[in-house]
Amino acid sequence: MTSTSDTPRILVTGAGGFVGHHLVEYLKKQGAWVRGVDIKKPEYSQTSADEFLLLDLREKHNAETATAGVDRVFALAADMGGMGYISSHDAVILHDNTLINTHTLEAARKNGVQRYLFTSSACVYPEERQEITDLAPLKEEDAYPANPQDAYGWEKLLGEKFCQYYRQDHGLETRITRFHNIFGPQGTWDGGREKAPAALCRKIATAKLTGNHEIEIWGDGEQTRSFCYVDDAVKGLHLLMNSDYAEPLNIGQDRMVTINELADSIADIAGISIIKKHIPGPQGVRGRNSDNTRLKKVLQWEPEVSLETGLRQTYEWIESQVQKQLES
Repeated sequence: MTSTSDTPRILVTGAGGFVGHHLVEYLKKQGAWVRGVDIKKPEYSQTSADEFLLLDLREKHNAETATAGVDRVFALAADMGGMGYISSHDAVILHDNTLINTHTLEAARKNGVQRYLFTSSACVYPEERQEITDLAPLKEEDAYPANPQDAYGWEKLLGEKFCQYYRQDHGLETRITRFHNIFGPQGTWDGGREKAPAALCRKIATAKLTGNHEIEIWGDGEQTRSFCYVDDAVKGLHLLMNSDYAEPLNIGQDRMVTINELADSIADIAGISIIKKHIPGPQGVRGRNSDNTRLKKVLQWEPEVSLETGLRQTYEWIESQVQKQLES
């Protein structure tokens, strides 16, 4: 279909989630008309979407309703979380996300959507390429031969293939990004689905507010990651959607830090000293970093927000949430 005006009509699936909520706000500032779809509304603030539909995209008819009358789809909807969740829910993640991806993509084709962007993940990269802490940054072509660590990675890899074949066979313009550890305010920070930056912000905020400065870290804390602030992530999505590049593309920072270093940075922001207690727990791969060579070439851009700046914004928001929780 084609818009009847110069205002693009955009669907964001997963708009009740962390990145989806931020993306809706970004697209509205760009002048788009935005429909948000999710099984829940944003938890921490009101959506700025023009229309928000509560729909379960595991159901085919809901995907058809969601994609009706829009030009572009940002497909962010997924059952996901941090390592504590994705390492212990393989079957449900593979089942639910495959249904979400296939129903939404087919509905977009049937409804004449012009462009479709699928948010994949760095979890698609083979486990054997991520077994040391000081590893080479991951290039897009490193995804094959395929051997992701868990079902979340396999599901994302399958979603990428669906997009590539729909482009090949049906002419649907698809775009694919591989996110590397997106973080920021207004995301899940407790309950088991939170990722490492949010979990550490919560633990350190609790330490500061209660006076007990011991925090738990899964494993030895020497596992490495790069972390990308959410404002950069949504800008990258927008640039990729508007580009002519159809192959998978990393979006992430290329500065690698250990989890221990991440905790120390957050403690510095909080203004406290912490005592790290290392305990058994799911750690994911030993090391992971983004190679941004292709990102810079394709988009003439790379993430701009420093880790410290992003952590400060995130920590201050999570500390305010912890304060409310302790007072309740």
